[in-house]
Amino acid sequence: MVPKRWAKRAVTRNAIKRQIYTVSEQFSAHLVPRAHVVRLRATFDRKEFISATSELLKGAVRAELLDLFTRASAHPQLRA
Repeated sequence: MVPKRWAKRAVTRNAIKRQIYTVSEQFSAHLVPRAHVVRLRATFDRKEFISATSELLKGAVRAELLDLFTRASAHPQLRA
């Protein structure tokens, strides 16, 4: 879930969602097949991330997602 209050522009929210889908596919073999919810909990400020397609935004989102999915795949109840 990428709420509007954390990423104001739709193009930014969609870019974040695409990153979620891409990273989650990499970890799909390590997780139990079920619905998993990824929820954005911090803002992506337009002043820091000027463009939704910037490498800076993609790198920040990807790094956070890799950490999240690594921790989730290590959790015994979520492993396949």
